[in-house]
Amino acid sequence: MNKTPAEQAAVVGAIDPDVYTANTYYTGYIPMKNFRRFMAIVMAGTLGSSATLNAKLIAYTDGSGGGALDIPGAAITALTQAGTDADKQAVINFNTDLLAGSTLYTHFRLAMTTAVADCDAGAIVLGFDPRYAPASDNDATTVDEIVTV
Repeated sequence: MNKTPAEQAAVVGAIDPDVYTANTYYTGYIPMKNFRRFMAIVMAGTLGSSATLNAKLIAYTDGSGGGALDIPGAAITALTQAGTDADKQAVINFNTDLLAGSTLYTHFRLAMTTAVADCDAGAIVLGFDPRYAPASDNDATTVDEIVTV
């Protein structure tokens, strides 16, 4: 039986591509119960002079920001203009088994931090290995259309 990619993976969070000033930007709170694995893709566009772009995953005990915990190892090395990282991507893979010893954490979100100068950037979080198919049933509300050919 052939499955489409949208049946196996879903867009569960996003930080829309834009020019961002120095600040921290977040996806919405993403429930971990729907998928076994996630992948966050951070995309750097043009980075301002001396700019830095960081990203990490933060776990929560609920869907409103309670009990925040930086997920161990789930952070990228800073992308910088000085490091010629403009127009590059960084990927964070997250297996929910990492937090399996704790039933406290039910949600997570991606935090993307820009510093020093404006940055063109964006990010997307994908959910894989859905607990119930199709994965697209759990797409973020921002997903406007799925086309299959």
